[in-house]
Amino acid sequence: MNRNKREKEYYSIDVGDSTFMVLKRYQNLRPIGSGAQGIVCSAYDHNLERNVAIKKLSRPFQNQTHAKRAYRELVLMKCVNHKNIIGLLNVFTPQKTLEEFQDVYLVMELMDANLCQVIQMELDHERLSYLLYQMLCGIKHLHAAGIIHRDLKPSNIVVKSDCTLKILDFGLARTAATGLLMTPYVVTRYYRAPEVILGMGYQANVDVWSVGCIMAEMVRGSVLFPGTDHIDQWNKVIEQLGTPSQEFLMKLNQSVRTYVENRPRHAGYSFEKLFPDVLFPADSEHNKLKASQARDLLSKMLVIDASKRISVDEALQHPYINVWYDLTEVEAPPPVITDKQLDEREHTVEEWKELIYKEVLDWEERTKNGVIRGQPASIGAAVSSSPTAHQQRRPSTSTPPTPTHSDGSLEPAGATGPVGCCR
Repeated sequence: MNRNKREKEYYSIDVGDSTFMVLKRYQNLRPIGSGAQGIVCSAYDHNLERNVAIKKLSRPFQNQTHAKRAYRELVLMKCVNHKNIIGLLNVFTPQKTLEEFQDVYLVMELMDANLCQVIQMELDHERLSYLLYQMLCGIKHLHAAGIIHRDLKPSNIVVKSDCTLKILDFGLARTAATGLLMTPYVVTRYYRAPEVILGMGYQANVDVWSVGCIMAEMVRGSVLFPGTDHIDQWNKVIEQLGTPSQEFLMKLNQSVRTYVENRPRHAGYSFEKLFPDVLFPADSEHNKLKASQARDLLSKMLVIDASKRISVDEALQHPYINVWYDLTEVEAPPPVITDKQLDEREHTVEEWKELIYKEVLDWEERTKNGVIRGQPASIGAAVSSSPTAHQQRRPSTSTPPTPTHSDGSLEPAGATGPVGCCR
């Protein structure tokens, strides 16, 4: 593209402490969140005639870890297309050459609130089970592409007032995992499975633990395992669920096993004690979803030993969830990830930069004729054009939160929603 023509397509605007250089099609930028991965604004897209979220990646080429995460996020967002995963609408850079390249902007669907805010609302069984069903559908879709998340948390899950739910990010790269005895870093571990905390091998149901923690928080209104660091996190788990069996301990590496075996032993509590009936909403109007079913699902998801934990497929068939079961959602065509070595790749910062630049140019090439990925007609729709009996009964949140959430695993910029976000 001609340099002068490209420059005329962009304009600069200060957003908080950052300067956004965006395409002129995006107007009315307002900050809605900031975090480790970037700064997010809401904006109005004059081309699509809808509100969107624009995320400016934070110093993507600061180091190899930042660059790898930026590349992984961009590649996966370009490939994944499911109603319960956030959709990528555009990606651009205002810089004209690889030498100048330093900023990456991702344009995504704008939702109403993240799950932290919804947790503070009183949900009936229908809404609670429907939100969980959608989480599991989104996770199953990622698993179908070989993407195991391992870092699901309420701040990474967003909803609309019609109870539509979407997962925002793609979790940890395989090489980013840290074990119990490794150096701690500032990050929320509340929802991470024991096998991730302990640096063990893992399988797909690692994400089921996170859903169980999120479900528990939606029931209790507070975090189930609020560890202050990775070691305290493990202690919080065993204090409530009990010290795991020797069979499980033998799966740990020697140094971690020695630490775990030297901790005081805990008997744990029954799920009836952890989640008494009084915490749950009253039985549903149709008497099909009950506290006993919800508690049973929790007891099958919150199992320390992953080999004995329920799978995603089994959770989708659980009586508390399968009232919403729709084959087109559960068995949606899996995304095709062309880069088979995505998580194992290791490059210099300059090499990552070139790979990301190529991905941005590839997007521009594919969309320059006005073909923009995304499905505006169906995005955010919880009900299909030919709804099933279950879909006709799908709930909406009765008091929709203010549309001020962040997009990306980010904290809200201010207390503009109904409640503050969790960590």
